[in-house]
Amino acid sequence: MSGGKMSVALEAAQAGWRLDRALAQAIPTLSRERIKKLVKDGQLTDGQGELVRDPATKVKGDERYTLDVPEPTPHHATPQDIPLTIVHEDEHLLVVDKPAGLVVHPAAGNPDGTLVNALLHHCAGQLSGIGGVARPGIVHRIDKDTSGLLVVAKTDVAHEGLAKQFAAHSIDRRYLAVASGTILQGKGTVDAPLARSPQNRKKMAVVAEGRGKRAVTHWAKLANLKDASLVECRLETGRTHQVRVHMASLGHPLVGDPTYGRTKKTHRNLLKELGFERQALHAAELGFTHPVTKDRLSFSSALPSDMAELVEKLEV
Repeated sequence: MSGGKMSVALEAAQAGWRLDRALAQAIPTLSRERIKKLVKDGQLTDGQGELVRDPATKVKGDERYTLDVPEPTPHHATPQDIPLTIVHEDEHLLVVDKPAGLVVHPAAGNPDGTLVNALLHHCAGQLSGIGGVARPGIVHRIDKDTSGLLVVAKTDVAHEGLAKQFAAHSIDRRYLAVASGTILQGKGTVDAPLARSPQNRKKMAVVAEGRGKRAVTHWAKLANLKDASLVECRLETGRTHQVRVHMASLGHPLVGDPTYGRTKKTHRNLLKELGFERQALHAAELGFTHPVTKDRLSFSSALPSDMAELVEKLEV
């Protein structure tokens, strides 16, 4: 939704509720946190035109309020017409199949040409203002050189709902990876905390209990390849570089990973021949509960051509 004055009539059944809770139920396009901030900022008046600044005020029932929602301020990034593969889109969110090589957020070294720049163009006029800013709600990320599925919020309430699911670890995420070496076991779980490496702050590392954030990866071998293994990894948590670090901790770093692995001689020429210059990792499945409709949604993405060709060349 865009900015403007909204007239809100509360119900008798809401008597005793906190004001921000009652308003959030009456205005489903705005999250409770956003409403709370607007109230504290002096954007709410009661039926007599008096300012109401306390979001914890108890509702009596049958009150009327007017909420002034400012127009979302423009995002600092520039909208850019970058082609995107959209596998699902509605008024609240969209699911993107991100190609390898596309950075998610603008940052030093990548000021533009990112997924955010592309989404600002694609969603022009559709972003309701997350936290008061017209921006796509990025609730999780995929590394630049990892391909696959990513969900993005278009509204404040969708952003809050998705963020809660990620925090509760109720999002289904399945990755496909080509790991270096022959994995002898059929499946397993890595439950090892991750934190910034003390030797290299640009890298993540498995650390002692209590020093990092809990990280859990459930993996299963799908096929033996030439001095490699095709594996699936299901994430219980979603930490930075989680699959890459956890597989490396098993002694099986991902093929092509320049940060956590060293390319085996048996693969070096093949990777050069194919022009494969990234970690062999693809976000193949994504499932979550729609934060507004409450429907359970599930999406899948086939291996991109570069990774499919790599697997084909490595087949025993």
